Amino acid sequence: MGAAPKFRRILLKVSGEALIGAQNFGIDIETVERIAADIKEASDVGAQVCLVIGGGNIFRGLAGAAKGIDRATADYMGMLATVMNALAMQAALERAGLPTRVQSAIPMMTVCEPYVRRRAIRHMEKGRVVIFAAGTGNPFFTTDTAAALRAAEMSCDAMLKGTQVDGVYSADPKKVADAVRYDSLSYHEVLSRDLQVMDASAVSLSRENRIPIVVFSIHDRGALAAVLRGEGRCTIISEQG
Repeated sequence: MGAAPKFRRILLKVSGEALIGAQNFGIDIETVERIAADIKEASDVGAQVCLVIGGGNIFRGLAGAAKGIDRATADYMGMLATVMNALAMQAALERAGLPTRVQSAIPMMTVCEPYVRRRAIRHMEKGRVVIFAAGTGNPFFTTDTAAALRAAEMSCDAMLKGTQVDGVYSADPKKVADAVRYDSLSYHEVLSRDLQVMDASAVSLSRENRIPIVVFSIHDRGALAAVLRGEGRCTIISEQG
């Protein structure tokens, strides 16, 4: 198994867009299976893993609200999209050999378990991956905030955010050639510089519960396990920075 992981219990936040692959929308199964293989590797390193997956690849609440759907209704539609992503990821993880449970904040007993904190913790202690679907179950909250909330409830050692790039930059590195990459930042720096890592409520919630946020590239094969071993390229956001 090698060295013990730097973080024993983690919450991995994956955006819905990360599941699109080369498509314009929807779920690319090959991409989902690659991410599942990374999660299996992280589990093999010795980490207990839970996930929150966004729904932006299928439906985005804010975009729906902008087109005339009531904001609360649009957000509920977005939450349902996260359940579809969670079920796709569960199937891929189980094909990779990891027992997985989906827990939804909106009860739908025929397809997954309802969210029960103590049951989720027990699943992880038994070596199962738990995917938290349907956000917080409330409109007006993002899946970033849901991830920070679940990380606190599960007493996670860190929240890992898999993004399109290998850390936090001073500007979008795909648009600004001389954007500066940070190895570490404090919660205060992220909020005061408006660095757009996660929404402000998610960063504040992580700060209150002293849960480091580790930002890395979800597209780099093996990056998740490398970060857990303390070797990967990432940005760590903590109290000290």
